[in-house]
Amino acid sequence: MAAAPLSSDQLVGILRDTIVSLVRRDGVDLSARQLAVFLTCYLTEGGHTVRGLAQDLNVSKPAITRALDRLTELDYVRRKVDPSDRRSVLVQRTVKGAAFLRETRHIMTDALANNKEAPASGGRRSAG
Repeated sequence: MAAAPLSSDQLVGILRDTIVSLVRRDGVDLSARQLAVFLTCYLTEGGHTVRGLAQDLNVSKPAITRALDRLTELDYVRRKVDPSDRRSVLVQRTVKGAAFLRETRHIMTDALANNKEAPASGGRRSAG
């Protein structure tokens, strides 16, 4: 038997609970743009470049560069010159970034469970 689809209120609740949990945990917070760049690098296959990320996310290359600066500082990604085109920089995943993604998945799983239990009428349980 297939699970019932989540309502838009439940989806927004999952997003809210996930973000609240991410900002409450020990450690740094990522901006929405930084999180979008991070998730794009980790959830889509392929060699990511500043140009490609800018196209995928429909934002400027300088905005991507600033997000990557922060993600590099946190050791969530690293940059490497593309050996086949030395003008291009490849964005690579790191062990620390993979651990952050794993933690984010656990947080989202908890948020999903909290929001599935909540009535679909918009009432929700608060995130712990």
